[in-house]
Amino acid sequence: MKIHRGRAAVTGCEASRRNLQGSLRRTIATIRPFSHSRAIAGKAPERVSLKPENLLSNPRGADPSVPRQLPDRSEAKFRREDGTRAGCMRQSFFRRARFLKTFLLCVVLGAPLPVNSARAMESAFATQVIAFSAGTGAAFGYTNSSSVLGEPERFTGEGLIPQCVTPFQPAFLQHEIVSLGVGGFVTIAFDHDVIDDPRNEFGVDLLVFGNAFFSDQGGAIVAGLASEPGSIEVSQDGLNWVLVRGAGPESLFPTRGFLDVGPYSVLAGKSPSDFTKAVDPSITLSHLVGLDYDAVQSIYGVSGGGVGIDLASIQLDWIRFVRVRGATVSGQSPEVDAFADVSPESAEADLDADGVVGATDLAIVLGAWATRGNIADIDGDGVVGATDLARLLGAWGAA
Repeated sequence: MKIHRGRAAVTGCEASRRNLQGSLRRTIATIRPFSHSRAIAGKAPERVSLKPENLLSNPRGADPSVPRQLPDRSEAKFRREDGTRAGCMRQSFFRRARFLKTFLLCVVLGAPLPVNSARAMESAFATQVIAFSAGTGAAFGYTNSSSVLGEPERFTGEGLIPQCVTPFQPAFLQHEIVSLGVGGFVTIAFDHDVIDDPRNEFGVDLLVFGNAFFSDQGGAIVAGLASEPGSIEVSQDGLNWVLVRGAGPESLFPTRGFLDVGPYSVLAGKSPSDFTKAVDPSITLSHLVGLDYDAVQSIYGVSGGGVGIDLASIQLDWIRFVRVRGATVSGQSPEVDAFADVSPESAEADLDADGVVGATDLAIVLGAWATRGNIADIDGDGVVGATDLARLLGAWGAA
């Protein structure tokens, strides 16, 4: 292949070489402040030749017209050490330059910014059943332990009594929930650590979904909570367990599948609730009794309900395993639907709360780079990265 430039015909190989030399000249102009003299005791400073022609023909950068002399051992050691330092400086410079180039291209051209692919692949819900045992009195047919994996049910009763899952009507099919009975248990694992994240709303880090529901005193007004007792334990290694006192799989709050349906709707809604958001745990049953459905909806917000657990309350920074135990009283059998890792709230770019987005906020983001559960995770995706930096720079100077 030939490239024609006016009357001159240059071979493709030679043209490539010339293009590369041009690129090297531009690169040298950028990194020249990082090149330095190799001073040797008793001799004049020797500067590294940065001519593109020499760099291509001789990677060491030496002038081919000057015979190469073998230095003594002390000089050779000094050169290696000095060269290593220079190399580290250049590598650091190029790493930062590559990041800045990628970042600017993404911001200016509207290209998607890099994301943490590992984090993106994590599930917000339980992914593995470690162990299951149906206890005495467990409901017949409700022993499919895999039913607790994935997100909670939004619509139940297909083929029998189709209806939305609301705080007044829970999931009830055999493939949707598992029954524990007396002495039974189910142990699950997440595919990642569920952390005590300070950005989680209401301090809730973990949600457990059962099939409790509000009893109705007429007109979809809360009369009480229909539930059965059980207990919840959490663990970091699956061996050592911590009991979550006062919490059971069928405690407040009953599951809600959609935001835009009535209390006894038989048609699925168009606006699903968020199963990774919690309801304010300070609200008790006494606050709810006597409220109508609209008032309950308001309290739930966008949440899909669930029993909220704050890991800080049991002095744990993170967990990966959850175990739910059945009742201890004969005739009782709690059911379990699902488990969820609560998603954090997005932070404001003014991380230091000084009233303006500036250098200290930038320092916080860079200092927390690639960490999880940090206030610098502005976009709330679980890890501090490029999109957080983009949002901070986009809000730069804002009060």
